[in-house]
Amino acid sequence: MEIRTLRYFLAAAREENMTRAAQLLHVTQPTLSKQIQALEDELGKKLFERHSFSITLTEEGMLLKKRAEDLVNMVDKIAGEFRSLDDLTGGDIYFGLAESSRIRYLAREIRDFKSTCPGLRYHITSGDTEQVTELLDKGLLDFAVLADEPNAMKYSFLPFPEADTWVLAMPEEHPLSEKDSIKFDDLIGLPLFCSAQGWQRDISRWCGGRLDELHLEGSFRLSYNGSIFVREGLGFLLTLDGLLNSGPNSGLAVRPLEPRLKTGIYLIWKKHQAFTPIAKSFLDKIQSSFGGKGAAVS
Repeated sequence: MEIRTLRYFLAAAREENMTRAAQLLHVTQPTLSKQIQALEDELGKKLFERHSFSITLTEEGMLLKKRAEDLVNMVDKIAGEFRSLDDLTGGDIYFGLAESSRIRYLAREIRDFKSTCPGLRYHITSGDTEQVTELLDKGLLDFAVLADEPNAMKYSFLPFPEADTWVLAMPEEHPLSEKDSIKFDDLIGLPLFCSAQGWQRDISRWCGGRLDELHLEGSFRLSYNGSIFVREGLGFLLTLDGLLNSGPNSGLAVRPLEPRLKTGIYLIWKKHQAFTPIAKSFLDKIQSSFGGKGAAVS
């Protein structure tokens, strides 16, 4: 199984049309079809359903798509790393980021670093802890940012200068918006939205064993999507401060939880990870900027 063939497969899967995919790949349509057929023969599985004017992935094709994306991304990352080994002012760094307004600290570090390393190319992937650590473990990322305490057995990490604070977002006309802060008893009986990770880890800790008295209406990975449901009157969103527009005429009011609930933000990387020169230089810079080497740095 060749990487080139996997690239052909991914192009066909993305375009859902052999002719368009062949044009993008600068090959003939019969050549592309022959490569896809050879791949199906090699795997012993049908990867596409053929229709009159389109193609769609089979279940086996969807499985291969995920694996092929990881393999092709890894090959591209390795090639980029080796190209940049002798370039101390340029190269690629890959980040996976959780949702947090504290990401601004990372953005400032990248901005300053790029002024001295103009050849820096940075790549951002967003997701929750499970998503970004999976990519980090596969070697597809150099660094991840988590709103979750890292596993010190697997990762080295550096705390951000500030923690995040949990808030409740509600329709701006709701009576709870008249309060300065939201206590546990205020939440009883309300349809609540929250990330599954935050509900089980942070909100559960804040509740002091009373989590079963609250009603989780639905869970969202992205706070913006949850805020739309709040604006439509479907419930109340527990989220991190600074992620939503709650200014005048936004339709939302945001109030902190009482007692205050905070979540640390961490930059993490795999223990004993081999960095490219530019990634190592960036790590040295951010360790210095954040006030030392942080916790569990190897």
